[in-house]
Amino acid sequence: MKQSFNISCAFLLLISVACNDSIEKGQKIQLTNTSQFILNEKPILIQREKLQKPSVNTLLPIVISSNDTLPSQINDTNNDNEWDELFFLVDMQPNEKKPVSIAWVDELPAFKTRTSARFGKRDSEDTPVEPKNNEILLANELPKALGYQQYQTDGPSWENDLVGFRHYLDGRNSKDVFGKKTADISPENVGINAEGAVEDNYHVMEDWGRDILAVGNSVGLGGFALSTDKELLRLGVTVDDSINTIETTTFSIVNEGPVNSVLEYHYENWKPNDRTYQVNELTTIWPGMYGYQNRVSIEGLKGDENLVVGLVNINNDQPLEVLEQNNTYVILMTHDKQSYEKEWFLGMALIVPKISYLGYTEAPKSGNLSNTYLAKFKINNNEPITYFAVAGWELSDKKFVDRSVFKQYVTNLANELSAEVTIKYDKNEE
Repeated sequence: MKQSFNISCAFLLLISVACNDSIEKGQKIQLTNTSQFILNEKPILIQREKLQKPSVNTLLPIVISSNDTLPSQINDTNNDNEWDELFFLVDMQPNEKKPVSIAWVDELPAFKTRTSARFGKRDSEDTPVEPKNNEILLANELPKALGYQQYQTDGPSWENDLVGFRHYLDGRNSKDVFGKKTADISPENVGINAEGAVEDNYHVMEDWGRDILAVGNSVGLGGFALSTDKELLRLGVTVDDSINTIETTTFSIVNEGPVNSVLEYHYENWKPNDRTYQVNELTTIWPGMYGYQNRVSIEGLKGDENLVVGLVNINNDQPLEVLEQNNTYVILMTHDKQSYEKEWFLGMALIVPKISYLGYTEAPKSGNLSNTYLAKFKINNNEPITYFAVAGWELSDKKFVDRSVFKQYVTNLANELSAEVTIKYDKNEE
């Protein structure tokens, strides 16, 4: 697991001061909730260049509000071993103006981890899984060609205090769901047996939870593909294939920290039929939300394609609901006993940008991309589309048994996500 810079999520400023030999006051910042919505753990991101430099360049920032330190962390987004952004969470009332201030400390205290990103690989069938931060997968390195699964949980996983997900890096590029029964991060050995070998041990109930979604040949919850008037173009292949349609897949854990984890994928020379594409994907998670954020951009488009994002419907017998919630987002949601073997109620939703949304379609019941609703989007070369995937399991919160409760949850979440918080600096104002 990649380590990030950890900062307070609950400690008083007094404790922060006590843990450091020195503390230096920094600039004041005013946050303004421009919406009518209550915001719970709203993510705020400030680029390092926006902050006034401390007297000593090695000092590190914390965020203070009413003598409390806000949950936050600093991230290195370009892998140069220098932090370049400050990420923190804040609660705000409708139209509230909240003053916060930056303080600079020589050492960042460690606090409870509320997000995680995990990836493990074995280099041969007989060697144990080792944690990794990155991977390069070639087209001929699929499980069927190798004769074994090299990745823990079939690929990277990420989670927060409410829910977890995993990505099938083994050529399938689908997104699966880990239902959680505890706010603690799941054990490091999920998907590994006592000998260190890859093992599917997450489809049985554990204290922390389990894998709860049947994915099949869909792209799961939030996986994506392209469509034309004639065909669906799957990003990658199915479990039955031995050669990938993607020449090189590059993956990395960009950041992992107490309130923010980020994973990045580059799909180089994806060649479905007579086409060639370059695809970038960035997956982000923070606490307090039953979902994750995904950003996708594609190069090589001919102009007849749409991006499609999946909402698997293998075990769903209830109708899809489409909610045009506000001026920013459209919600596509399902709710049914749609977990494995239809044992538990599971609500799932996509919260997607209204500006590029073109409606939805349904994939065939068979084939290499099947059994899924597909939200359609207009997409242009190198112009990213950002959306959210949400999963609410009844064993995470018993209220999710009720469809109306899940519907209200995703409605409120879409409103919070659409809310803009402006940032005003005491100097170098924006």
